[in-house]
Amino acid sequence: MDQQLVHHVAGSTGLPVPVAERVIADVVAYFSETTEEFVRRRHAELQRRGRKNAEIWQVISEELAQRPVGAGELTERQLRRIVYG
Repeated sequence: MDQQLVHHVAGSTGLPVPVAERVIADVVAYFSETTEEFVRRRHAELQRRGRKNAEIWQVISEELAQRPVGAGELTERQLRRIVYG
């Protein structure tokens, strides 16, 4: 792990170094999902909450656009293919 980043996070938040390391590891793990994994996970989560696909595709598109390393713009058809094959 990048110790400069750890010390920056620890210093800017007041967290102890071991806690800052865990926080960074959690954030890195969260954003290490592939685009396909993210789309499948979010689709399932939103379906469980009772949302319909027409709304789900819009939500997922907006969320993908805001991720730190963008997946590029995907069409609704591309999103459906990720989920349904």
